[in-house]
Amino acid sequence: MKWTIHQLYQLQNKGLTFDEIVDGKEFVNTDPQIRRMSDVHVKGRADISSSKVTFHLKISGEMTLPCARTLVDVPYPFSIEATETFLFNSDADYEDDGEMRVVEGEVVDLIPLIKELIIVEIPLQVFSDDQQQKGAAPQSGKDWEVVTEEEQQEKVDPRLAVLENFFKNKENN
Repeated sequence: MKWTIHQLYQLQNKGLTFDEIVDGKEFVNTDPQIRRMSDVHVKGRADISSSKVTFHLKISGEMTLPCARTLVDVPYPFSIEATETFLFNSDADYEDDGEMRVVEGEVVDLIPLIKELIIVEIPLQVFSDDQQQKGAAPQSGKDWEVVTEEEQQEKVDPRLAVLENFFKNKENN
């Protein structure tokens, strides 16, 4: 997923399309939350001009992240569509809208860009459907338990349970 500027100039009239599989092990160390990563499928095309190249990318795969409650592995599929522009010359007369990158050296490398896009795709929290899975963090202990918001709303405080019958006794009299 690397091309020299010279190679891109040669492909200017032909166009450049690619459909590659990148080893997932290359992305595991990009973020400590990512426990495992499937192979990443990168598909796209490049529009090449004399001063820039614009990549239209579709990136997909599956990463394994820790559950926010139980810390068990949760598979999280992702699909990213992105358009990125690389300028061959930093002196070019383009508005700096933050969407353009300047090529450092003579090589356009998409792997750092793909890593960045995957990191941005990581959600703040993921939850496992199976909370009783082996190796999961405990869901209860001495004088505590994890409850959902719905369970908490339905629960009546035992100190106020006596008052529940107060209005029933008034109606009966």
